[in-house]
Amino acid sequence: MQTLSQRIQEVYNRRIKSTKKRVITALEKAEIDLEKLPEQELKEVTTTFIEEETKKLTKEVDELLAKKEAIERELEKKSEALQDIKYEVFHVLEEKVAPQSQTLIKLHQLKLQSIDLYDILSEMVESAIITALEKDTDGDILEYTSEVIKEITYEAIKEGSLNTIRVRKILSTILATAIDVAEASPNRAQDILQSTLKGMRSGLIKSIDRFKKRIAFMPVEAKHILIEDYDTIIEDLNQTDTLFSQVIIVQASESSQTIRTILMDLNKEMRYDLEELILISKETADIIKERFSHFAKLAAKKANFALKSDKAQEAKRMGIQALEVAKEALGSALKSAKDVMDKKGN
Repeated sequence: MQTLSQRIQEVYNRRIKSTKKRVITALEKAEIDLEKLPEQELKEVTTTFIEEETKKLTKEVDELLAKKEAIERELEKKSEALQDIKYEVFHVLEEKVAPQSQTLIKLHQLKLQSIDLYDILSEMVESAIITALEKDTDGDILEYTSEVIKEITYEAIKEGSLNTIRVRKILSTILATAIDVAEASPNRAQDILQSTLKGMRSGLIKSIDRFKKRIAFMPVEAKHILIEDYDTIIEDLNQTDTLFSQVIIVQASESSQTIRTILMDLNKEMRYDLEELILISKETADIIKERFSHFAKLAAKKANFALKSDKAQEAKRMGIQALEVAKEALGSALKSAKDVMDKKGN
């Protein structure tokens, strides 16, 4: 005996132009009545139709995925090679200038702007803090360390999105690295962590302030940059102080008892020093609302229009069907329970 799948494949006619006609014709020729099929056979029929209808597309998608994987591997290799060349160029240039000169400082700034900073963030923070410890002669590394961490934080954040996930990852990477150095230098742990948090806060404020200034002069033509993620940006800006504290708390929870105590105490102290961060974030959110809320509303209207599309209507129809099935199942369950209770009562 032929299986349902074999019967469908035998009569399936791809010359028929529409999916609807192909499926209906195949059902009729294979003499299949959907209403009489048990669940497993209904699944077999459905799967067969989907496979028949999507054969060509499935093959094309598989081929594209294979190409995509190959491209991604090649892209990763080329990206690494690109970074290596940039490092090499800067290394040669740095060797040609005097140590501690203004030119060297400028070259370092250019390096921060040219190289994928996120890839080397941890190494930069570790190097900066260790250098501060080595050069410290008067027992006070707070000012130097906080300033260098401020610039590293700013450079890491400024060119990309201000979304919570990205900023949290950057701040967490910086703090986690500082914690590692502090663990190895317990006598200076307080200074290392205090100056790191101060620098992180200042760098975050500086990057938001830069974003605010760019928004103020952003041409309307570039509004799509903000409109696509308008609500998320506003929400993220309204909780930058909470984000900052959460990063400290999470990293503290993963550290030794000594480091945890220092971080939690510093976090309590810094709550009163986050007013500038809260203010600059609020000002930025207000500018965005003032300049772009109208466009965001238009985008929302377009999204609402999209909800009336065929696919959206199909999803809505399936949702209603699911509700009806659930109501029927619940009704049957309640009736069964009532029958059991009635029998026990009798």
